[in-house]
Amino acid sequence: MENRTSKYNIHNGRGIASNITELIGNTPLVRLNKIGSGLKAEIILKLESFNPTHSAKDRPALYMIKKAEQEGKLIPSSIVIESTSGNTGIALAAVCAAKGYRLMLTMPENFSVERRRLLRLLGAELVLTPAELGMQGAIEKTAELKAKLPQAFIPNQFENPANPESHYKTTAEEIWRDTDGKVDILVAGVGTGGTISGIARGLKAAKPSIRIIAVEPAESPVISGGEPQPHLIQGIGAGFIPRILSLELIDKVIRVPGKEAVNMALRLAREEGIMAGISSGAALWAALETAKQAENSGKLIVASCRTAANGICPACLWVTRSIFTYINMCIYC
Repeated sequence: MENRTSKYNIHNGRGIASNITELIGNTPLVRLNKIGSGLKAEIILKLESFNPTHSAKDRPALYMIKKAEQEGKLIPSSIVIESTSGNTGIALAAVCAAKGYRLMLTMPENFSVERRRLLRLLGAELVLTPAELGMQGAIEKTAELKAKLPQAFIPNQFENPANPESHYKTTAEEIWRDTDGKVDILVAGVGTGGTISGIARGLKAAKPSIRIIAVEPAESPVISGGEPQPHLIQGIGAGFIPRILSLELIDKVIRVPGKEAVNMALRLAREEGIMAGISSGAALWAALETAKQAENSGKLIVASCRTAANGICPACLWVTRSIFTYINMCIYC
């Protein structure tokens, strides 16, 4: 059935969307009212959890698919294959479901049953690889599948320029528009590097004086010159410097301890009513540290909250008893 334009408008002014992909983006900014009260700098959160699959990954997932369509790399009979264990897989599953593409995801077999169920619910086909091989095993399996399926397309989120482009064309413009150009500092975590690189490019083009602060796990501070190690903050800290990360746009890197990120995510829920992921807790912790500095008095700090409500996941009820159980079981962190 072809898309039709309706004469009726819904409350947010968008009209009636033709499909779920049209609801990606235009996420809100919100002030903190309790956390950080008394500081002379103001902290605003960009809530990417308002995207359809509750994370910032919806933006690059859609842009990577659309770019491949435009370049003729995706046709109706194509298969999309990606190695991912996180929110990119969920976002790709939703986008592919809406657009009618077959999706295969490779991931280590030790990732949670809850995550696998959600991906299958969205129509994704899962190819599990030996746990002892980690994500490298999943990446190698993707290459193996590609060799057998020549019509397959691999988005490759860590290297695809459409990833940061999605944030340059949407997230940066939204932040600039919704702050009336008054944003002074951006704080964002680094996973693939797409979010911070795209937003930084857009904001610095509009206002060169804007400072860009990158957030990484203190336990695995690769961007700031440390060694890759296991850490608690899923979603950031890939253990290597991604090719699409624009290091030249970053003014400062803040290392956030994993337990501080977890505690800040809990505070967001209990004190502000905002259910956000651990990577969002890390960004807020870094934003608070930035706001405490005298030279930032009177400035407007925007922190990117990348992920959604961990608190609604039944597995997360274990958080007060075991941080590690929480990390390993939650599908959204």
